[in-house]
Amino acid sequence: MKALVLEKMKSLSLRDYPISETVGPDDVKIAIKACGICGSDVHYYLHGSIGNFIVNEPMILGHESSGIVLEAGANVKNLKPGDRVCMEPGIPDFKSIETLKGMYNLDPAVHFWATPPIHGCLRETVVHPASLTFKLPDNISFHEGALVEPVAIGVWAAKKARIAPGDTALVIGAGTIGIVTALAAESSGCSKVYIADIKKGKLEFIKQHYKDKLETIDLNQTDVKTYFAEKGINGVNIVFEASGSAKVYENICSYLVPGGRMVLVGMPAGPVPLDVVAMQAKELSIETIFRYVNIYPLVVNMVGSGKLNVKPLVTKTYSFADSVAAFEYAATLPEKDVKIMIDLG
Repeated sequence: MKALVLEKMKSLSLRDYPISETVGPDDVKIAIKACGICGSDVHYYLHGSIGNFIVNEPMILGHESSGIVLEAGANVKNLKPGDRVCMEPGIPDFKSIETLKGMYNLDPAVHFWATPPIHGCLRETVVHPASLTFKLPDNISFHEGALVEPVAIGVWAAKKARIAPGDTALVIGAGTIGIVTALAAESSGCSKVYIADIKKGKLEFIKQHYKDKLETIDLNQTDVKTYFAEKGINGVNIVFEASGSAKVYENICSYLVPGGRMVLVGMPAGPVPLDVVAMQAKELSIETIFRYVNIYPLVVNMVGSGKLNVKPLVTKTYSFADSVAAFEYAATLPEKDVKIMIDLG
């Protein structure tokens, strides 16, 4: 079938790829309609690896997708041909200890799309477990359906934060994940959400599309402590760290009120400094996240109800025929764009 293949580092091709999949009794076959380009896709393209995951042979990219069910296995009752769906891209061992504990996102044997050596979904069709395939309501587009994957990270972070009505939050990092985390926090009950970054393009995007929900802090002009002091703010209830910058940890405790919570979303390149005594003096708590678990239905409900508006996040669209050009553009890390989407027809 036609697929976007990462042949090796910095070498992509759109070509027929010999991949054969059988629809099992608990599976569905899906025609892919839309797929977003993730930062991990771009990283594999530019560098050929992420940590210990190395592209040693051609690999199909893509893991943020939506589509239409073409065929359903004999045991599948909740989906049928013609249903519009989005798919959770990580397939765990359903008998593993982690899965049985309800933490399937931590299963070391998980097969995650476009993580070597597992092929991704930038291809004409995929076969996927029905239990990880979710029906979309009619008012959610294929683009919005593909966005459920990255938005799930933000909603999972908000859930781990244990947001109470009226809480205030600060999100550090205004990339795609930072933005969806901020939107998820606001949609989950925060009365005020600040989002801070040095990237002017992303901050301008937020002010253009979400100024009624999020307040931006331009770290080129000020720092968080100064900004809060000038506003008479003693701190926030929750800090979401979504930048992955080690430098953030130098002052992160000072942004929180006593009893506050920090949720670590971004992944630093190495160990980071954290002032344990400062945490103890305020009785701060830490939550971490790794992807998400059992959150897709909630995200679909939030998007479908209009509670979480993700439409503006798609800032550029390419056809499947132009998917190599889409990745070449994404590899320039354009500051003005949030999510680049590929339409597969």
